[in-house]
Amino acid sequence: MKTKARKQKDLEALTEQFKKAKAAMLVGFQGMTVAKDQELRTQLREVGVFYGVVKNTLARKAAEGTPLEQATDQFKGVTAVALSTEDPVNLSKAIAKFTKANPEIFKFKAGVVEGRVVALKDVEAIASLPSKEELISKVLFLLNCQAQRLVTVLSAVPRNLAIVVKLIGEQKGGEAA
Repeated sequence: MKTKARKQKDLEALTEQFKKAKAAMLVGFQGMTVAKDQELRTQLREVGVFYGVVKNTLARKAAEGTPLEQATDQFKGVTAVALSTEDPVNLSKAIAKFTKANPEIFKFKAGVVEGRVVALKDVEAIASLPSKEELISKVLFLLNCQAQRLVTVLSAVPRNLAIVVKLIGEQKGGEAA
């Protein structure tokens, strides 16, 4: 049995995790096998997400004063929390993918992204967005594309001049013969 001091440490640690989270998803599950649970944990770990089953009373107390406070009414039944301190898109993609693959055992309860409570349809919309890295690469591609076009245009002038000089040289060389 946990001592009061140990429970207080657990509460403080969970509160700290809730405060640091940019995005959080509350999910419920019924009849999940160990294999499915490990599969979900592996998928979430790969995208840098903390996932854990929480006691509802402890989670409600830890959520006080954090962005998750808006979703405290969802801490009922078997509840797990997935927290991301980085990109909410990766978390949304992983949760949406697992929810679609396992609708009979895995249930989305609520999500909090950047301090706003979101529904499942919003999570799916976020999941369809490209990740931060993808957006950066697209912007860099567009910048590089314009630079390549500029180089092509600037190099066309001397190239065309060289072609004209060559053609004039061939014409004069042909007249001399």
